[in-house]
Amino acid sequence: MKSLRGAKRWAGLLVLVALGLAAGCRETPTGPSPAPAADAEGWESLFDPGAPGLGRWEVTRFGGQGDVRVEDGRIILGMGPADLTGITWTEDPLRMNYEVALEAMRVDGSDFFCGLTVPVRYSCVTLIVGGWGGSLVGLSSFNDMDASENETTRILSFANGRWYRIRMRVTETKIEAWIDDEQVIDAEPGERKISVRSEVELSQPLGIAAWRTKAAIRNIRVRSLPQ
Repeated sequence: MKSLRGAKRWAGLLVLVALGLAAGCRETPTGPSPAPAADAEGWESLFDPGAPGLGRWEVTRFGGQGDVRVEDGRIILGMGPADLTGITWTEDPLRMNYEVALEAMRVDGSDFFCGLTVPVRYSCVTLIVGGWGGSLVGLSSFNDMDASENETTRILSFANGRWYRIRMRVTETKIEAWIDDEQVIDAEPGERKISVRSEVELSQPLGIAAWRTKAAIRNIRVRSLPQ
C-alpha cells in the first residue's frame, strides 16, 4: 500500500511539473516593444503617444531640470530651477544620411523651445530654434562658434502656443533644416570642427532640450536617406 501511495504521489508531482513547463512555454517574452514599421515615405516614429511613459526616451539629467511628462500625446518639457530641460534617445541613432523631424511649441517662456541635438557621423550638432531671447535660429557649433556666431544665424519670429514643424537633414556634405516649409539652414561644414556647446553635451547623440522655457514636443520621426 505504501508503494502504491508513493507511486501516486510521484505521478501527481510529474503532472504538476509538466503543466508548469507548458505554461512557461506559453508566456509572452518580456522586454522592450519592437520599433514601429516605417511608413510609405520611410519615416519611423520615435515616440508612440499611446504607450505609457517616454518609451525609448529618457529625461536628460542636466541637474535642476523641470518636470517632464506625457500629456495628450505630447511630451511636455517643464521649466525648472536650472536652465535646461530635455529628453535623450536611449538607442543607437542613425549618424549619417538621414532626416529627423518633429513638431515643437513654446508653451511659456521666451527662449529656445527646441534645441535638437543630432549626430553628424562621430560628432554632434544642435539646431537652436528660438534662442537668444526668442528669435534666433542656427547651428551650434562650427569651429566652436555657436548659433549666434556663425553663418547659419537667422532671426525669425516665433509665437507662443503655436506648433512649428521642424526637420533636419544630415548628409555627407551638408546639414540642412526646415521650419514649416521654409529652409532655414543650408550649411556645408567642410573640414570645420563640428561640436555642441558644453551645456547640452548630455543631449548627445540625439536629444531635444528647451532653455528656460516650457515646451511641447510631438510627432518625432526619423528616416534613412539613400547613400
